[in-house]
Amino acid sequence: MGTFIKIPLRACILGAALLIVSASCSAPQQGRKTVYSDGREHFVLITDAVPDVILEIRYFGTYNFVGSRIDGYMRPVAFLTQEAAARLREVSDEVMSQGYRLKIYDAYRPQTAVDHFVRWAADVSDTLMKRYFYPDLDKSVLFPQNYIASRSGHSRGSTVDLTLFDMRTEKEVDMGGTFDWFGVESHPDFCGNPQTGVYDAAQAADTPLGLSEEQFRNRMILRRAMERHGFMAIDSEWWHFTLRDEPFPETYFDFPVE
Repeated sequence: MGTFIKIPLRACILGAALLIVSASCSAPQQGRKTVYSDGREHFVLITDAVPDVILEIRYFGTYNFVGSRIDGYMRPVAFLTQEAAARLREVSDEVMSQGYRLKIYDAYRPQTAVDHFVRWAADVSDTLMKRYFYPDLDKSVLFPQNYIASRSGHSRGSTVDLTLFDMRTEKEVDMGGTFDWFGVESHPDFCGNPQTGVYDAAQAADTPLGLSEEQFRNRMILRRAMERHGFMAIDSEWWHFTLRDEPFPETYFDFPVE
């Protein structure tokens, strides 16, 4: 059986364009100690809980910002805590009624995988996938600018990276940017206000990678559906959502995805 690492930490959301690593950093609280235990029984396969989802587990394959399979991903499956999976089923039912399906890129991520990202970021000579995911950034800035972090909210088990799939066109919905893109173009407030849903045509016209009004609207369709069912967004990635009342806010798990 795998183990989880329970670390009483103060979680802080890190800005990140890609990293799915994306997620949250933390600082240890004084007077608390780390506890190790197994917690796989708290998780379910997403496809069991939400049978209509589509999986494209990027870290099991080679089309990701590293360019190789990520440590800890033994099968192309996805897990979430039972609580998060139940709420995701509600999201799926809602978007299905609108003609969409949810497409999952990543969900629970073992700490082993996060450690792989950190090692990769430290090797500035490895730029195999630069042109696909961070063409405008020097790799040396990815860790200092919080694109990569030593802790990820994904490892707490209630965070999911996803998009919409249009059942009519049988294609992914155009979100105006790829999953795991490192840059401001991934930010939810790029070319619009995610709180009001108002598109900013002036900002879009002022940048070569500006979103169209339709692309921004598509992002908002996903965001609103996730928020209505208890998930919260972060400021750096349009695809990244965490269950607001996540059951393990201070626990980082490390059993393999298999």
